[in-house]
Amino acid sequence: MSSSETTASTRPDGRATRWAEHRLTRRAELVEATLRAVRRHGAGVGMDGIAAEAGTSKSVLYRHFGDKAALYLAVVESVDRLIARDLDHALSSVAAADQPEALIAHPEQVIEAAVDSYLALVEKDPEVYRFVVTHPLLDRPMGDDPLTGLTSRIGDQLAALITAALAASGREAAAAGALAHGVVGLVRAAADHWLTTADPLPRKELTRQLSALIAGGLTVVLSPQEQP
Repeated sequence: MSSSETTASTRPDGRATRWAEHRLTRRAELVEATLRAVRRHGAGVGMDGIAAEAGTSKSVLYRHFGDKAALYLAVVESVDRLIARDLDHALSSVAAADQPEALIAHPEQVIEAAVDSYLALVEKDPEVYRFVVTHPLLDRPMGDDPLTGLTSRIGDQLAALITAALAASGREAAAAGALAHGVVGLVRAAADHWLTTADPLPRKELTRQLSALIAGGLTVVLSPQEQP
């Protein structure tokens, strides 16, 4: 085989590449349409409502996603990225929030930024949050909690910060992961309850109280190790 034939055989098919890019773009558009449908009709919206919002048919949705579960998981991934982006933005707004000294000196300020970021999404998009948490679109329960990936990443991020802060305080860091994931679980449970409360606290007040509760515990845990 000549070099020109080899090059031609290994060169990506331009049409195939353009089609793959088109499919990715179309999938993203359908995910956005699903989010709009959820906001318009509530978390219990069905495939008919989603298709109508997208200006297409259910068969097109199934062609791009295969089944309801795949569409649902694509929406979860989109919300996952949104929460992660807002969380990173919130933490970056706190001076040196990625440094252990900040968590030691101002734990409530750092925690408050993270807590308010999470609660702000719940408040801004309650139906989307319900849709993600309760997955009403599906015919059967999910095998795994769809938010596990997101909460795990947030927990791991906080665990790294707590580990560094414990080391800076001269303390053993073995419990950092459990502490961090416990904090994330607390915030999520509080958010889920807050969303279903008939007369909920204002977001800022709930953020303040949750942050005080969490930071109070961290202050004790992160206090410098006393020298014998």
